[in-house]
Amino acid sequence: MGTVLGAMRNVRWHELQHAYGSASQVPGVLSRIAWGDAPTSDEALSDLERWIGTPPVFDSTAATVPFLWELAATDTVRDRAGVLDLLATILAAGNPEHPAWTRAAHDAVTAGRATAARLAATPEAQDAPHVPGAPHVPGAPGAQAVRAAAVRTAAAARLLTAIERHACPVCPAPPPREA
Repeated sequence: MGTVLGAMRNVRWHELQHAYGSASQVPGVLSRIAWGDAPTSDEALSDLERWIGTPPVFDSTAATVPFLWELAATDTVRDRAGVLDLLATILAAGNPEHPAWTRAAHDAVTAGRATAARLAATPEAQDAPHVPGAPHVPGAPGAQAVRAAAVRTAAAARLLTAIERHACPVCPAPPPREA
């Protein structure tokens, strides 16, 4: 697995649950998001959202969030915006029967605030090669990279706003931010 997602082996996934049972499949799904082609990555992200992100959250949700942050920050991940959107979904979700799971999941999402801020502030132009004097051609690789960066930047900005405005019954009120 290399360094990306390398710490997954330290989690006892078989002891955790998601919406449909054992979370033992979560590492494989995270790997498909990290290294799969577009259809494989999309399917894996959709599976993961159904398993851990739809209300309610589960004990595996908090264990998964640090790896989602890692994927969101990794340039080679195909759908970084989708990963950021899943983090926002987790932040909005809860489990009234297990408030500790909700709190842990929300804390794990808000712990990545600095990453969201960095991704929201990344200029799109740095993500695509620029050839001086070259015409803008829609659909060209550089144009696709700029579009993907714009979508990622917008998703990061939405998540950052959600983190800063987060309030729920199980999470403490954030301390006032200095102006």
